[in-house]
Amino acid sequence: MLTEPGGSLADTTPNAGAAPVQYGEIFTRRWIVELILDLCGYSVDTDLTTKRLVEPAIGSGAFLMPVLDRLCEAKEKYSPDGPWDELLPTILAMDVQPGHVRNCRRLVVERLTRAGCPAEAANRLAVAWVREGDFLLDKVAGGVDYVVGNPPYIRIEDVAPGLLAAYRRACPTMGGRADVYIGFFERGLDLLGEGGTLAFICADRWMRNQYGRRLREKIVNGGFAVDSCLVMHDVAAFENEVSAYPAITVLTRGPQGDVGIGEAGETFDFKAAADFASWSSLRTRNPLHDTAVRGSRLPHWHRTADSWPDGTPEALAWLEDLQDRHPPLEDRGAGTRIGIGVATGADAVYITQDAEAAEPERMLPLAMSADVKSGTYGWTGHYLVNPWDDDGLVDLDEWPQLSEYLSRNATAILRRSISKRSPASWFRTIDRVTSSLTDRPKLLLEDMKRQPNPVLEPGGHYPHHNLYYLVSQEWDLEVLGGLLLSEVVERQIAAYCVKMRGNTLRFQAQYLRRVHAPRPAEISADIADELVVAFRARDRAAATAAALAAYKLSALP
Repeated sequence: MLTEPGGSLADTTPNAGAAPVQYGEIFTRRWIVELILDLCGYSVDTDLTTKRLVEPAIGSGAFLMPVLDRLCEAKEKYSPDGPWDELLPTILAMDVQPGHVRNCRRLVVERLTRAGCPAEAANRLAVAWVREGDFLLDKVAGGVDYVVGNPPYIRIEDVAPGLLAAYRRACPTMGGRADVYIGFFERGLDLLGEGGTLAFICADRWMRNQYGRRLREKIVNGGFAVDSCLVMHDVAAFENEVSAYPAITVLTRGPQGDVGIGEAGETFDFKAAADFASWSSLRTRNPLHDTAVRGSRLPHWHRTADSWPDGTPEALAWLEDLQDRHPPLEDRGAGTRIGIGVATGADAVYITQDAEAAEPERMLPLAMSADVKSGTYGWTGHYLVNPWDDDGLVDLDEWPQLSEYLSRNATAILRRSISKRSPASWFRTIDRVTSSLTDRPKLLLEDMKRQPNPVLEPGGHYPHHNLYYLVSQEWDLEVLGGLLLSEVVERQIAAYCVKMRGNTLRFQAQYLRRVHAPRPAEISADIADELVVAFRARDRAAATAAALAAYKLSALP
């Protein structure tokens, strides 16, 4: 278990010099490593002489040496008279840098010799355990009990194109803008035997960003489970000072059960780490409240590859409760739908304040961001020059004024990739216009705001691409507007969305669809009236109080 640190490993191991820039190395403090080993169960409470552990990027040995300390202790406890060579299968530690391999082999020999291992056996073990190789590309036998470490921090721009292509062929989860550490998660998970555990300290952005979607999908659909996660954004976890948004994530091969969630503060230290490890091992439902670390145990984890939420342990437990008690806000069966307005690909052509740019039937009143800034809808007189009717794209021969307008602006229209891909429909907007949406009352929300600003558009205007909309046959839209104005909904959005500079939130459809809310029939008439009054007055405090009552909550987390 976690023991009092006697100094960082950097005090006794070589410095890699300029290597961190090239290889993405960030060296982990000893007591953090001890915590990770405790959380994944690599403890002398288990006979480690019969287990296999892989460390994919050894660096200076920050993980390897604590692992070896525990393995030597386990041998003394479980197999004191057994031959040292019986430990040959227990460790595989890899690195692409020959210097790291040489240094770590030397450290292994020194540690084994101190434990009483004969020099010849110590050398055999060091050579067998510590291998020069690329974890993402080299063959490694599966059925592993533990994969632990701190994957390298390497942006894809810093990887040679040929090597990056090879990584992506080997690791399908490394799509889009995925950093190299995504591949380390994938390969590590693939090596685990049934019941095996992976524990990494790594950036936690993959849980929320689009580039982590394939990895999240692998976990939720591939027979893996999230066992625990300790967010450490404010903790000096590394020897280098970096802004890495680190978290300790523990994953297992097996069915999903309950999950221990923690958040470490700036004062998180060895003692707080020991407290969290002890709390986690008990698997108690009682929350951990400490000035340096907080923890909650969730009854289950998220079941989809959609972004996993961010927040304090209390907030995550609160979200789980909302999901268990209330359905998603979007319910197409009940006529509640969330969407985004029309994208044109050439707004300077298709959007105009000239009401006579084309035939009146082809001029569609358009709702713009400027129309909702004040909190009440005020149309600024913009139109969409609309090439769609109920049957699809119109025949330009039947609309000479529209045809003349589009032909006059053909140069700008034809620059768009959609026009190049579909020459026969060169004049279409990127999105099709669904005319039935125009006359429906809608709640409109701007994408990027620090707080939600739902605005009721009474009908007659079609939303532009900068606006997201909600329509419903089930909801009184002013009641729903009161809920959306409240901090109860804002907290849900904030947990799922990727925050922009200045804590600006994203009110996109993908995040609005993660909101859970009571069904309208479950909200009493009095509370519904309070939500309407708060919505009309733009009173967030009153909206929040009414929303808490609607959700049957006593307070926010």
